[in-house]
Amino acid sequence: MTRVFLVALLALLVVAPSFAESTTAPGGGVTIVSRELSVGGERTLASSRSPGRFDLVGLRWRGPGKVTFRARSVSGRWSAWQAPDDTNPSWVGASDALDYRVRGRVSGLRAYYIWSPVVHESFRRLEVAGSPPIVTRAQWGGNELPRRNSPRYASSVRFVTVHHTATPNNYTPDQAAAIVRGIDLYHVKANGWNDIGYNFLVDRFGRVYEGRYGGMTRNVIGAHALGFNTGSVGIAVIGNFMTAKPTVASVQSLERLIAWRLDLAHVDPVSTLTYVSGGSERWRAGTPVKLRAVSGHRDTGYTSCPGTYLYSQLDTIAVAAEQIGLPKLYAPVVRGKIGGPVAFSGRLSSSLPWAIAVTGPSGRVVARGSGVGPAVSWTWNSGGLAPGRYTWAMSATSSVRPASGVVGGSSLPPPPPVSLVQGLAVSPVVSPNGDGYADTATVSYTLTARSAATATVTDSTGALVETLFSAQEQSARTITFAFAPGSLPDGRYTLTLAAQADTGGSGSATAAFVVDRTLGFVTASPLTVVGGQPVTASFALAAPAQATVTVLGPDGSTSATLFAGALGPGSYAYAWNGRLTDGSIAAPGQYQVQVAVVDSLGTVTQAAPFQVAAASP
Repeated sequence: MTRVFLVALLALLVVAPSFAESTTAPGGGVTIVSRELSVGGERTLASSRSPGRFDLVGLRWRGPGKVTFRARSVSGRWSAWQAPDDTNPSWVGASDALDYRVRGRVSGLRAYYIWSPVVHESFRRLEVAGSPPIVTRAQWGGNELPRRNSPRYASSVRFVTVHHTATPNNYTPDQAAAIVRGIDLYHVKANGWNDIGYNFLVDRFGRVYEGRYGGMTRNVIGAHALGFNTGSVGIAVIGNFMTAKPTVASVQSLERLIAWRLDLAHVDPVSTLTYVSGGSERWRAGTPVKLRAVSGHRDTGYTSCPGTYLYSQLDTIAVAAEQIGLPKLYAPVVRGKIGGPVAFSGRLSSSLPWAIAVTGPSGRVVARGSGVGPAVSWTWNSGGLAPGRYTWAMSATSSVRPASGVVGGSSLPPPPPVSLVQGLAVSPVVSPNGDGYADTATVSYTLTARSAATATVTDSTGALVETLFSAQEQSARTITFAFAPGSLPDGRYTLTLAAQADTGGSGSATAAFVVDRTLGFVTASPLTVVGGQPVTASFALAAPAQATVTVLGPDGSTSATLFAGALGPGSYAYAWNGRLTDGSIAAPGQYQVQVAVVDSLGTVTQAAPFQVAAASP
């Protein structure tokens, strides 16, 4: 999550805002204003006139360049320069001005100024069946903040992903709640997510906050680890643990929270699993990834999150979580279907008596199994039973959280898998050189189920160069959008569209395209001529290439070839005398000049139309 930037300074510019949007949310009077910031070049020091008071600020941009900023407090003191986080806004305290530095290629730079009032609040924290005390959404104001869509749920929880918010560590208890409200609004308004991305947050005082809406005990899918959101619980500790160690209070609350949430899912905190990536900047879609049940964000993506100091403690935190709330039941699994053998298995944290009961469609118990020991193992022959809905319950002593589920229900074979992403296509060649021709790429695809979709661009080495959108809710339909790859250098690229369906399935597709600025500014002049009058074809080359300049007639065939050969960089013009290859005067109709160039990336073609009119009688 955290970026580290090296910045060089050149000139000082004072910039007036070019765009502003303001949203006021009732959750504690939280407001957000976005403004486009000017970028004067690849090395810039500039100031932004703020829209008023703000205490959190977020910066977003396109391109591989780096940005840092500092804020001026309302008392007139400037903060230290810092790098913005790419997911969360940074807490700066009550401020009224912003300076920023740019190094490298940066475009579309936008600042988000958030005012999240700090008020003294004495929260009554809720405990849910063995959970640590939790500050609910209703208590910290989350239910009053905007949400885009209803929550989505996974079939199960398999692991926890630990994050840090990469925000300062010296906040007060009252400021912590303001930070949570600011993060929530930023995730919705700036990141475009449905709700706050994390399922839970923990402050340095050990307070736990309910995150994403949908139920703390339900398997709510968050937006915290690209490609790894379904089946994971995202927990963010508020602070920056690249620069400091987490407090003892925050670690202890994190241990209790993980122990409770994984116990709900019957997952051993010190276990490992293999997760098939839905597509992230580190793991391509479909890649099996080995993870710990308590993993850090850096395990799923190219990020320093949750900070070196916190990440180094995750194994110790997992061991502590395993010991909290014993005894426990782990990994209850049922294999088989009604009409044949059904195998039940599980593992207890110690040797205990255990029992399994199967209930039929009528609501009566149709089978029982029992035993003693740390391993749960029982096979039931369900032959002769009619298909239907059969439920099971696995239990041990009263101090062990029981597990339950459904056995079979139908003897029909499962339906064949359906591809979530179909027909992905992108403009094969994009030429973002400012001439208005092919400056943007058009992307189209079809989703077969409502999904959270993510579109990324990788270069020829497979490195991520741009994320077009992340975990964006999209319905089952054909979708078309355009993007301008103006910050990408010439080269070959791959666009990947990954989708995670509401039902838990995932899918992806890729399409290749080329960015090539060699050819540009193709024109025909004048736009209308009388037969036999000359027309000039003009164009520019940014690099050496083999060029062919032709005139195409109304039927698309070649009327004349004006040039064919090698050319260096520069501007060129070739005249056509209005006559066809056989010497006759061109008939009236719609014609076009076509320039095709061949360079190291392939063939780029552009055309400019003109009209040949009939001579006046």
